[in-house]
Amino acid sequence: MHRFLVIIEKVNSNYSAYSPDLPGCVAAGKTHKEAEKNMYEAIELHLEGMKEDNQALPISHATAEYLVVK
Repeated sequence: MHRFLVIIEKVNSNYSAYSPDLPGCVAAGKTHKEAEKNMYEAIELHLEGMKEDNQALPISHATAEYLVVK
């Protein structure tokens, strides 16, 4: 099992998603939930391709934190 941080952003009328630990692995959707689902599938395909190419799977280093600024 692998765990990756995924950033989902609203862009105009759609949502886009990416993972800082998986450059080039992106997805989009009309809703937040659809973008999340599509990103999950994109990550599965991305990792599958890396395995087929005998590349080492990345270790997740990215973290996220909300900061409160007054």
